[in-house]
Amino acid sequence: MVLDSISSTAPGPAPDGRDVAELAPAEVYSYLGSSPSGLTAGQAAVRLESVGPNAISPVTRRRLLPKFASNFTHVMAILLWVGGAVAFAADLPQLGIAIWVVNVINGLFSFWQEYKAEKATEALLKLLPVTATVLRDGVTEEVDASLLVPGDVVILEEGDLISADGRLVEHISLRVDQSTLTGESRLVRKASDPVDTPGKSRLELPNLVFAGTTVGSGRGKLVVTATGPSTEFGAIATLTGSMAETQSPLQRELRHVSLTVSLIAVGVGIVFFFLALVLGRLPIATGFVFTLGMIVAFVPEGLLPTVTLSLALGTQRMAERNALVKKLSAVETLGCTTVICTDKTGTLTQNEMTVRSAIVGDERYEFDGVGYAPVGSVHPDPDESLRLLLATAALACNARLIQRPDAQVDHWAVIGDPTEGAILTAAAKVGIDLESLADDNPRVDEVPFDSSRKRMSSVNRITSELVVSTKGAPAELLDRCVTRHTPQGSVPLTDEDRAAVMRSVDAAAVQGLRVLAVARREIDALPVGQEDIEVELEYLGLVAMHDPPRPEVAAAISTCRTAGIRIIMITGDYGVTAEAIGRRIGMIGEGPIRVVNGDELDRLDEDELAETLEGDVIFARAAPAHKMRVVGALQARGDVVAVTGDGVNDAPALKLADIGVAMGVAGTDVAREAADIILLDDNFASIVSAIEEGRAVYDNIKKFTTYILTSNTPEAVPFVIFAFSGGRIPIALPVMHILAIDLGTDLAPALALGAEKPEPGVMDRPPRSLQGHLIDRRLLTRSYLILGPIQAIFVMAAFFGAYRLQGVSSWSDLPSSGPVYLAATAMALAAVVATQIGNLFAQRSERVSLRRVGLRGNRLIWWGIFSEVVVILIIVYVPAAQSFVGTAPFPPIGWVWLLLGIPLLPIVDEIRKGLRSRRTTR
Repeated sequence: MVLDSISSTAPGPAPDGRDVAELAPAEVYSYLGSSPSGLTAGQAAVRLESVGPNAISPVTRRRLLPKFASNFTHVMAILLWVGGAVAFAADLPQLGIAIWVVNVINGLFSFWQEYKAEKATEALLKLLPVTATVLRDGVTEEVDASLLVPGDVVILEEGDLISADGRLVEHISLRVDQSTLTGESRLVRKASDPVDTPGKSRLELPNLVFAGTTVGSGRGKLVVTATGPSTEFGAIATLTGSMAETQSPLQRELRHVSLTVSLIAVGVGIVFFFLALVLGRLPIATGFVFTLGMIVAFVPEGLLPTVTLSLALGTQRMAERNALVKKLSAVETLGCTTVICTDKTGTLTQNEMTVRSAIVGDERYEFDGVGYAPVGSVHPDPDESLRLLLATAALACNARLIQRPDAQVDHWAVIGDPTEGAILTAAAKVGIDLESLADDNPRVDEVPFDSSRKRMSSVNRITSELVVSTKGAPAELLDRCVTRHTPQGSVPLTDEDRAAVMRSVDAAAVQGLRVLAVARREIDALPVGQEDIEVELEYLGLVAMHDPPRPEVAAAISTCRTAGIRIIMITGDYGVTAEAIGRRIGMIGEGPIRVVNGDELDRLDEDELAETLEGDVIFARAAPAHKMRVVGALQARGDVVAVTGDGVNDAPALKLADIGVAMGVAGTDVAREAADIILLDDNFASIVSAIEEGRAVYDNIKKFTTYILTSNTPEAVPFVIFAFSGGRIPIALPVMHILAIDLGTDLAPALALGAEKPEPGVMDRPPRSLQGHLIDRRLLTRSYLILGPIQAIFVMAAFFGAYRLQGVSSWSDLPSSGPVYLAATAMALAAVVATQIGNLFAQRSERVSLRRVGLRGNRLIWWGIFSEVVVILIIVYVPAAQSFVGTAPFPPIGWVWLLLGIPLLPIVDEIRKGLRSRRTTR
């Protein structure tokens, strides 16, 4: 039956209800409207016009220009645009230019932070091949892969990248690497025979192949069933690319800060404008200048660029701890993380399977050594029964051991399934020559591993006989065995023998070991059907192996528990093994834990899943789609979720998560592009280190925010005094001076605070609540009611003192222009710098005494101090800077007074910390 309406989508069931995987090759041609000689050129052209090119179209995204413009139109930016316009209207062009330049700088920094080029789809496109070999009109030709259409017959050779989803119709020893879709590194055997599909995913069907995968060995021929976005690959690309970008907690908080500070600035400016008009009787033009000064004083112009640069410093520190940050705001989001959903293999473990023991009859053999290096002893000494067990298991392996010379040592690695690599390594340890084993016993057939059968077999010609070598899950394999091997020969396998074997399996599983059973059978000729190969087998023994936990993971897990962070393991491994590993590394205590398998998770509704997530749980035999569902359920509960992943199918979950963490070594390009952070060593402990840095970043942002806001009070008080004195007392800090503080002297020291290392105990407290805010009551009290007023008093004293040093003693005769006034404002500006130097040390810790923090440990602090001293000297003494800002040199004796202001704020803050510590210890 020809498929009536050709489309780019995967075909539906045939008229008799069968799936395309259930059809015989001849029926596949008929169903897809093709033939063994392929489509005609005319058919291909018509179908291409109908379905479109075999390409993944980029998802339409917000255009660059509106995205750029949005950074100049938020509340704080609008406030500064208006402020600059008012300055021009008040005939203060220098001030207007300065304010607008500040706005431009802020916008550029924000744009640089927020602009994230979407590369996940680009990575997918790069993985798809450029050309494909097809049959058209019975002739083999190479065409652009984008021209493939459903019904095309594609020829596959070893090393080819597969261009579209398709149904195999011919195969010769074909094996495909599907790791880009599944994350599993083993080669999957493919065949063209019809298969039953109920209960199996598309990726498990051996006669289907998929776009973006690679032919590892052999040859084959497929008929295209789906192209472009309708392929399995394209569906993931579309899902990943279409997911909306969400704001990080820090981005949301910075918008809240901008709105809060802007409302405060405008509110204060309006209130004092009317007070200045009513009480101070100032002219309206002067009142506008006054209001502008108040707004500029309360708007921290340097806050956003300081935050961005601080995040950049955080990314550098995290890179030193093997965590590469792609998205700046992700640095701080880590500090909010409440749940980590992690893989097991390669993240919690070393991803180097190692055989620990083998059981043959009543004898147990223990293996030394780790990894894939065939070095290590066996206790007791191996005998022929053990060698037969491991030789048989090795014949049923498709993996290969390779030796890669390193700079210092010879590094052994495995190509293929790590489990098979462990078996080959164990075989080499007992003296089996793997190359000779393969050459002397050529393979003539294979029954590939199947998740429902849970075993695989190889048929090899050994001398003149055919021998079936089978390895697989013990329970399933024992069902196929009728005898067991002994040194004296084969004997019947009794129920007592089966029970004894399963007791050994259970004991090993509790220890976190993965156990495979091995069996063999001699046959005279290949059976007609593969299902007849794995029958009447002879049981040889068990091989127990494990992927050892990374040595540093247990300490990292303990740190997470102390820090109030839950860890949920989502693994494709078996539940018993996952639970054993979880207990070994301290992720699970002695109490019970629920293990939910993938099929059980599919049966849970959303309420049941939410209830399951309330307690300790492990998700085993889970597919990447399960991971995405768990992440969504956790976020619905209000959790901030970090997720690890490495496969293409992990990309949607990585993007959905608040923090996507991709594996840098084992991860696919797509996973790395979809993630926010890449672990350069695939190590769970690096995630914990990154969380510590994330918490430190937020603490540091709070430190320099307090530092910046503290100077708001001495910046605003001069305008208040000016207004309430009716203009008789000149403004001690004109607007240009305030901008010099916010964007000149304060910027480098604030950045130095952003480089502070994590304080002791940062991981002893729970994650910060997303309900709290960066600018809270405690921060405002410390800035505006304690440190700020002290600083304002000192600054005004310096301002009046400068007049007195220049011979002006009458309060009623203070000049508001000329060299004397400019010198007084310069000394007030220098007083802010002096007290801010002391404030810099006070802000190094909110709770811990400065005596514990010390004066060392952060070189940037001293560079920050040096920079602000240099800036103030330039402003006071360099003519060009004097003219631009509006200053003049003050008497040198004034510097003595200014030096007294440096320890002022640290002393006041130490008293505050002492009183607070005394209250909390009562």
